[in-house]
Formats: sequence, structure tokens, C-alpha cells
Amino acid sequence: MAGGAVHGMERHQIALYVGSLAVGAGVGLAVPMWAGALEVAITPVLGLLLFATFAGVPVARLPAAFRDGRFLGVVLGLNFVVVPAIVFGLTRFVADDEALLIGALLVLLAPCVDYVVVFTGLAGGARERMLAATPVLMVLQLALLPLFLVLFAGVDAVAAVDPAPLVGSFVVLIVLPLALAGAVQWLAGRGEGAAEGARGGAAAPRAARAVLRTAEAAMVPLMMATLAVVVASQVAAVGSELPALARVVPLYVVFAVLVPILAAVVARSARLDVPARRAAVFSATTRNSLVVLPLALSVAGRWPLAPLAVVTQTLVELVAMVVLVAVLPRLGRRGEAASGSCQGSQGAPGKL
Repeated sequence: MAGGAVHGMERHQIALYVGSLAVGAGVGLAVPMWAGALEVAITPVLGLLLFATFAGVPVARLPAAFRDGRFLGVVLGLNFVVVPAIVFGLTRFVADDEALLIGALLVLLAPCVDYVVVFTGLAGGARERMLAATPVLMVLQLALLPLFLVLFAGVDAVAAVDPAPLVGSFVVLIVLPLALAGAVQWLAGRGEGAAEGARGGAAAPRAARAVLRTAEAAMVPLMMATLAVVVASQVAAVGSELPALARVVPLYVVFAVLVPILAAVVARSARLDVPARRAAVFSATTRNSLVVLPLALSVAGRWPLAPLAVVTQTLVELVAMVVLVAVLPRLGRRGEAASGSCQGSQGAPGKL
């Protein structure tokens, strides 16, 4: 019965995610005084989602995924060459407003290192390779974000931003859930292939395997909770400043449409296999909004709209991600049907 319910949620996950976005928006607008408590809940809910995601990724195979130089090169090129060029062009439309400019730059220049793994897996992408790339993405954005801010917004922007929250968020949302998932996987595998002598000795592996099964079954509900909590906690604040924030919304929409197309072209040109292409598309499109929000809050005294500019991108992105999860696999199947037998070891060139 439980298995049927889980299968049913997986089959209808896109509709459930859209419903979660709608519920979150309704709650956030109807009860704006809950925003503070819901915002506090974002980190633990997202941490649980990431643990469930990492629990389904064989942690022991991550070093091999990290050695995929072609995939890593494409992801780094997209995030630190292609995307910054697009961001520079888009942000010229708000360059006269420092708060909107700083907020947009902070969020659009920082590649996602947390729920990008979740969305990649939902779309049939290479979760292992995406997860293996996250430490490199994190280190490089810490190193390059100040340089991009100087080039795109001036020296004052860098002086006002404290990078410490980025490091803290990476530890809480990536390192800890990944370490816990790895420990549970190791414990679950202890009794496999060996005689489980004493019953007491087999209890821990059985419990660990139960945790892994529960984490797998909880993926869709946890994603629904994450979407609802994030939207409910932020939508009222954005709505209260919507006239001022309206200038950045078109920029975020154009980014969410243009970048996946360019990323797909680059990934296909690099002859990545289909799962790697999808991972590259999500990496280039998904931004580090929940992690850079503390950075934006650190400059709120000088630029009050900067954090709300980040939050606005989050709301636009969540809708875009749900759409991309639904559309990208369908485009891949359509391309597969059109390309017929054009398949090789690197995947069919016509597929996403």
C-alpha cells in the first residue's frame, strides 16, 4: 500500500510540485506573520531533502565521478564564462539602481550547490557527477564572486559583502548531509555478502537500510515541503515591494529561458552523454539563491532591496525548475525518437 502511494506520488510529482508552490504562495499571502518562522524552517527542511537525495547517490562512487574531466570542464565553463557574460548583459538594465544590481549579481553569479542535485535527479540527470562537482563550484564562486562584483558593480560592492555565510551554508547543507548519508550507506552495506552471525550484529545494518528506504520514499514529500516553505516564507515580502522589484523579474525570466538553451547547446557540442547534459543544464540554470541570501542580508542596511532581489529570483527559479523537470526529459525522448539509431557510447547527439 505504502509502495503504491510512493509510486503514485512519483508519477504525479510535477502536479504535486506545482500545487506546493500554489499552497506556499496562498499561505504566505494569507498569513504573512508566519514568514519569520517559515524562513527559519528552510534550512532544516532543505537539509532533510538533501540528505534524502544524497542517500540515493552511492557516495563511494563520488571520487570516480569527480574524475570526469569533460563534464567538469563543461560545468565550469558554463558557470564561470558563459553565465557571467549573460549576467553582465542582463544586469545593465538595472545598473542605475545599486540595490537591485547587487542583489541580482549576488544571486545570478553564484552557481547552486544544494538543490541542483535534487532537480538534476528528478529530470534523469547525472546526480553523482553533479554532486561531485559541487565542492569545485563552491570554491570557485568564493574566489571569483568578488572579482565579478568589482568588474560589474565596482569596488564598494565587494567591501560591503561578507563571504562567511557562504562557507557556513555549504557545511550545513552539503558537507553534513553528505557525511551522514555516506555513514548510513556504509552501515547498510556491512552485512551484505557476509554471514550475519549474531542477530544483534545485524540490527544496525537493517536499521540503516530502513533509513535508506524511508529517505527514498520521502523524496517527493520533502521536495513539496521545501517548495511550499520557501515560497510561503518569502512571497509576502516580495509582494510588498513588487513595484520596485518588478524591474528584475524580466531579467530572471530571460535568464531562466536563455541559459538552459545555451547550456544544452554547449553540452551537446562537448558530446556529453544524456544524463551529463541534463546535469550541465541544471547547473548553469540553477542559482545559489538560498545560500547567498545571508550575503544579501549582510548588505541590507545599505541596500534594503538587495535581499528581496535575491528572494525574487528564488521564486522565479522554483517555477522555472518545476517546468524544466517536466520539459527536459520529454525533449530527450522526442530527440531519441527523431535520431533513431544515432546512438554511441557518448549518447545520442539529438537527445537532452
